[in-house]
Amino acid sequence: MSYILRFVQQYQPSAARKFFELETQFRDLELCSPHLPKGKRYQPLSGREPANTLVWECEFPSLAGIQKALETLIDDSAHTALFEKQLPYISKMRTEIYQVLDL
Repeated sequence: MSYILRFVQQYQPSAARKFFELETQFRDLELCSPHLPKGKRYQPLSGREPANTLVWECEFPSLAGIQKALETLIDDSAHTALFEKQLPYISKMRTEIYQVLDL
């Protein structure tokens, strides 16, 4: 059984360019840091979320893996510094965890 960790961030439309410049830095940090989880990013075209939403998600083999990833993100000073720069452009955010059903 696996699990999905998802961060949903609604950003200010007027700050889209700056928000995504910082998000590109998050992607680069993930790619060059072997200890950080490597997520996929999505932007809704249709659905309940407005277009000014970014969804980041990553699959993990266990809930313990999600917990370890969250701790790693909090403890990583470069990640924290980037998040502090991006935070002023975020109007809403939430964290979701899903269990993948193997039906």
